Amino acid sequence: MQQKTLGLIHTSATLVPMFQQLVSEYLPQVKVFNIVDDSLIKNTIACGELTPSTARRVVNYVGSAEAAGADFILVTCSSIGAAVEAAADLTNVPVLRVDQPMADQAVRTGKRIGVIATLSTTLGPTSDLVKRRAAVAGKEIELQAVLCEGAFDALMSGDGAKHDDMVGKALRELSTKVDVIVLAQASMARVADALAPEDKKVPILASPGIAVQHIASLLKQA
Repeated sequence: MQQKTLGLIHTSATLVPMFQQLVSEYLPQVKVFNIVDDSLIKNTIACGELTPSTARRVVNYVGSAEAAGADFILVTCSSIGAAVEAAADLTNVPVLRVDQPMADQAVRTGKRIGVIATLSTTLGPTSDLVKRRAAVAGKEIELQAVLCEGAFDALMSGDGAKHDDMVGKALRELSTKVDVIVLAQASMARVADALAPEDKKVPILASPGIAVQHIASLLKQA
């Protein structure tokens, strides 16, 4: 059987080692290459939304990944998810936005779903995705979206402790009101991992591991 190739498209270089570790754990037989452009997320944050020009660049990167030989393409940033879905329609290999398998798992897990983010540009697209995946599954849900204002700025200015403290507090509070929590950003996963067992009243889902395991199951079926 020919070795498969996974193309990863990131908007932050910090995500490369995280996904490298997940791929070596769940997809040891798969070749991987990375495309990184942090201007995609910087432009999206500066504009407050995903603009058509940034979306076009995302589509171009997906096309480049296909041309480079990817059998499967994963885009690891939730803020540009709408462009990923547009790219999927133009590409001859499977293209996945990182948060879709997580959204599907949340819909299967409970009716009251909490979505938490440190960026409004991520909170909107992830909340929208959860609603649409619930509709696909034919399930009624109640969505509660929470924005940790200031946490992302703290992280960007090098104050990781302040970011983690703010996100942790928001997670503890939200867990008393919902059946399952969705982390809209991969950067928040370490905070959920560090919570005390008594603070994890409900499942807290992070997209990277769920997405890579989903690809592993798809490749097995293929």
